Amino acid sequence: MSDLASPTTAAFHPKESVRAYRIVQSICVAIVALVVISPLFMLLIASLKDDRFQILADMGSFRAFWVSDPTLNNFREVGHFSGELAFGRYLANSLFILTTTVISGLVVNAMAGFVLAWGSLPGRAVILSVIIALYVIPQESIIMPLLIIVSRAGLSDTFIAQILPWVASPLYTFLFYQFFAQLPKELYEAASIDGASPFRIWRSIYMPLSLPAIATVSILLGIETWNQYLWPILITQTDYARPISVAIATFFGQDSIYWDRAMAASVLMMIPILMLYLAFQRWFISSFVGSAVKG
Repeated sequence: MSDLASPTTAAFHPKESVRAYRIVQSICVAIVALVVISPLFMLLIASLKDDRFQILADMGSFRAFWVSDPTLNNFREVGHFSGELAFGRYLANSLFILTTTVISGLVVNAMAGFVLAWGSLPGRAVILSVIIALYVIPQESIIMPLLIIVSRAGLSDTFIAQILPWVASPLYTFLFYQFFAQLPKELYEAASIDGASPFRIWRSIYMPLSLPAIATVSILLGIETWNQYLWPILITQTDYARPISVAIATFFGQDSIYWDRAMAASVLMMIPILMLYLAFQRWFISSFVGSAVKG
């Protein structure tokens, strides 16, 4: 009886299993974070080195992640608003293009999505099918026809040429349509009974409720606009409206590559889009969490 009362086999401890799982999970997350952050950290360290040949020599070794004598000379050289290294002007151009495109894109795509969701629009199913079909067309396939249209309209080398073609997007119109269509129909009906116009219903009721959709479109459209390279390099001929993404390419010449200045300019280019994400991250993450729960 005593042998039966004291079993020799060890009892199973679920808490230890959960603890081991969390340790393994933490290690995996740390490895992924290290892989993602290490290029950004190396970029920041390289921007603080004053010798472009030393930057090139340190690449491929652990010395790329360390600087013994940090300096801000690279940022001073590329931060001017005039002259050969007028990256302050290029950054200001990019910020103006980014802000104008995102604000205009939010208004236009949100209006279009609202009309598709609640407007009395004949052939709405056909229009939605066309919008989805347009989204799968690569942007590069319409670059040349768009370039001809912009050139004949006399808009070459202007800010309008870099903003107007990308304001309306099938993807962002569909995202707003999908979000508006999920809201209760009683909201629209009650506002209509009270005498509110469709524009006021959109502005005063639906837009304040669509912060997750606004955050998602702002971040995606902002990243898409900020990373534009092919279209700006085709449409700009002078420094007047040239964005920083095109200007950085001037450091990579055939004879020599100015790694120090290119790294500093890349850091300057990275900061605004990170600030945009940080400003909208709460609603951006909540939109994905809400979609997952509904799905």
